[in-house]
Amino acid sequence: MLKPESEEQLAEMVRSANGPLSVRGGGTRHVPGDGEALTTSGLTGITLYEPGALTLVARAGTPMAVVEKALAKEGQRLPFEPMDHRALLGTKGTPTIGGAVAMNVSGPRRVQAGACRDSLIGVRFVDGEGTVIKNGGRVMKNVTGYDLVKLMAGARGSLGVLSEVSFKVLPSAATEATLRLTGLSVAQAVKAMAAGLSSPFEVNAAAHDPQSGETWLRIEGLQGSVAYRAGQVAGVLASFGVADRLDPKASARIWTDVRDVTAMQGAGDIWRVSVRPSHAPDIVARAGADAALLDWGGGLVWLRLPEGTDLRARLGDFGGHATRLRGTGPGALPPEPDALATLTAGIRARFDPRGLFNPMTGV
Repeated sequence: MLKPESEEQLAEMVRSANGPLSVRGGGTRHVPGDGEALTTSGLTGITLYEPGALTLVARAGTPMAVVEKALAKEGQRLPFEPMDHRALLGTKGTPTIGGAVAMNVSGPRRVQAGACRDSLIGVRFVDGEGTVIKNGGRVMKNVTGYDLVKLMAGARGSLGVLSEVSFKVLPSAATEATLRLTGLSVAQAVKAMAAGLSSPFEVNAAAHDPQSGETWLRIEGLQGSVAYRAGQVAGVLASFGVADRLDPKASARIWTDVRDVTAMQGAGDIWRVSVRPSHAPDIVARAGADAALLDWGGGLVWLRLPEGTDLRARLGDFGGHATRLRGTGPGALPPEPDALATLTAGIRARFDPRGLFNPMTGV
């Protein structure tokens, strides 16, 4: 396995490659691709952290735990609440900050704070010719031509190998509370979550577990503000039942489980479906899944299905995107419309003319 210890070594390894490279970070989200393994786990360290400017820069192989610990010491955090895939995918290794960028990993707070790419303000990476490319910087700014910061987030290593990433970070919340409703159907839960999220009381996460029939809505902030807003949101939800309030520790456990999709553990294929929240009840009903979990107010539906199930064939044209994260069979990634596929191929040819980077290479 190739393991560069510097950006210069990484560039030289790419330039010297005679065939495809299977790029990975800590291996926790890795989808094996063709070619020689190349890991960025040797590119570690926080190279710049300015708490007053809410800015952090780290090498791509830096463990997520290292980044989160440094931020926590200053009362700050990554806004997008990155998921840890290890329990869901049965992988080992260490989640890295570059891996989160390559997969655009985003957790329950996405409904308020946006995705990983929305906090990303700069990248350095090595393209398919071994050239080091930098885009963005330490502050938000507009760019001309390709917005490589946005392109690299979620590109799954298909355009180049990340060497360094820059983020805008935010202060951590002083406390949190979760309002819990019980006994709702999926359709009722989606309506309840929509009511909470559309209220003026800054609900920043909403999820539903059809197995338990529990629905959760989270509120974060200063203690007095959280107490007031929780009471107001409970009133908004009154038509759906009496909402009990979970204390901060219980709330944190709930959202760690939602973030890491622990309800999906067990045998079978795992599918991740992005869909309009109002369509989520129909998706769950038509999928016939062994287990399901709704996040982002119903905009993200996790499904566990019997091995080999072709979910897209079962759903037909549903106006969303279905990605298989675990399991075997054709088409793990959703098919692209012809126009988008042509555009994507053109961008890949520009940054990887030798075809070194498999678009399904994981991180």
